[in-house]
Amino acid sequence: MIRTRARARGPGPGGPRGRYALGAVSGLLAAFAGLALAQLAAAAVRPEAAPLTAVGGAVVDATPAAVKEWAVRRFGTDDKLVLTLGIGAVLAAVAIAAGLLAVRRPALGTALAAAFGALGAAAALGRPEAAWQDALPSLVAGGTAAGVLYLLVRAIPRPRPQPSGAGPPGGMDRRGFGRLALVTLALSAGAGYAGRRLGAFGDAGATASRAGLVLPRPAAPALPVPAGSELGIPGATRFITPNRTFYRVDTALVVPRVDADSWRLTVHGEGVSRPLTLGLRELLARPLVEHDATLTCVSNEVGGPYAGNARWLGVRLADLLREAGVRPPSQGGRADQLVARSVDGMTLGTPVEAVMDGREALLAVGMNGEPLPFRHGFPVRMIVPGLYGYVSACKWLRELRLTTFAAYDAYWVRRSWAQQAAVKTQSRIDTPRAFAEVAAGRVPVAGVAWAQHRGIARVEVRVDAGPWREARLGTADGDDTWRQWVWLWEAAPGDHTLEVRATDRTGAVQTGERTGTVPDGATGRHAVTVRVRG
Repeated sequence: MIRTRARARGPGPGGPRGRYALGAVSGLLAAFAGLALAQLAAAAVRPEAAPLTAVGGAVVDATPAAVKEWAVRRFGTDDKLVLTLGIGAVLAAVAIAAGLLAVRRPALGTALAAAFGALGAAAALGRPEAAWQDALPSLVAGGTAAGVLYLLVRAIPRPRPQPSGAGPPGGMDRRGFGRLALVTLALSAGAGYAGRRLGAFGDAGATASRAGLVLPRPAAPALPVPAGSELGIPGATRFITPNRTFYRVDTALVVPRVDADSWRLTVHGEGVSRPLTLGLRELLARPLVEHDATLTCVSNEVGGPYAGNARWLGVRLADLLREAGVRPPSQGGRADQLVARSVDGMTLGTPVEAVMDGREALLAVGMNGEPLPFRHGFPVRMIVPGLYGYVSACKWLRELRLTTFAAYDAYWVRRSWAQQAAVKTQSRIDTPRAFAEVAAGRVPVAGVAWAQHRGIARVEVRVDAGPWREARLGTADGDDTWRQWVWLWEAAPGDHTLEVRATDRTGAVQTGERTGTVPDGATGRHAVTVRVRG
């Protein structure tokens, strides 16, 4: 009897520890099954309705600005992947807890699994542009997880009957449970794969519409990039940023893939006497303008990577607004804010005066000679030189609404950022890199400087807080792009600190006062420390 009890209470599959281990496995398998079926359901609704995406979006919305900034600094463009993995880890922990609880209290364990699905449904319904159907994938996930968990826990091997004859053993034997677990895993993987394939099939129309789009020749082509804009310094940022390496900062966990054939843009609101609704073909039939412009994210710290320069093709936004009857405030217009809305519900607020003051504010359809990449806003995005992206550069655009700053706060303004944010004068050292080791002698110190819509007039470098030395500038390509610069340094052995500052064409010198990115962009001078070998 003593040996029989030891086996019943031991670590085997029939003992308590073994049953709890199988309960944890059951919880994970149930969660996987729920997510797989939810993927299938999301293919029939929309990708943004998938549970992980919906919950991730809700987390992004609820995260304080300071935490968002930390994530961007710490993880860069991998911040979305890190968030998704974090949510997955939390879900795994909840699944294990549900499985352990279900071993002793099946009803409570399955209720916990179902509750997590209900949480996902609430998150999906709370997203911008949500419809009631968006709750379905999460509800499918919760119901599937609860049902699968109940079946698996019921199948867990139970202790053998005692010699006193206290009833038959419960559940399956070890092999039976293993077979059931493998079948569950296989069916879940198949459902998940089918969901991904159906989702890809749903994206096929958008992919085909972009692949088949031939951009018209611009009515106002940009001049060739001036000779001398690219200084050709090894390690320096290229003057034109390739599309594949252009920075991306947004809140979309799933990049919207919009079918250009069904895309529509509406223009309406205060001061609009002639509301407009345009398809892409109607937009492309208008005169197109080519313009080189540098974009900068407000999250870019001093010396940071979130700036890029491209050749954009699009329709002048001011012409479109005038056609709709809009006048800027300086001419008696009623609206001072243009609210751009993305297909995923993101809103950005831009000063109407800036859009209509003569700068090349565009509804861009092309980037560096090709249709916009999906990750950069296909089929249409906004570009307003001189303003940070969060108040000007709406991607996946679908609506323009005229209103006032007093009446409406856009997405980022409700999260502690300024209503209006002109780009600050900045400069960056690209080479040598921080903590690099270089040989003594002549060392090229090079980088880029920008002050969009004002232009860069001068860049200076100093060593170890010594006198400022003027750098050689690359040829200017207008006031809306950055400029490359280089200064030849006669480097002496030892550790040295290099610092850079720029002066824009209004005569304003880049400030040395360090501030953070919130609420309207960082200030300060970029500096790097390097070691020079003797």
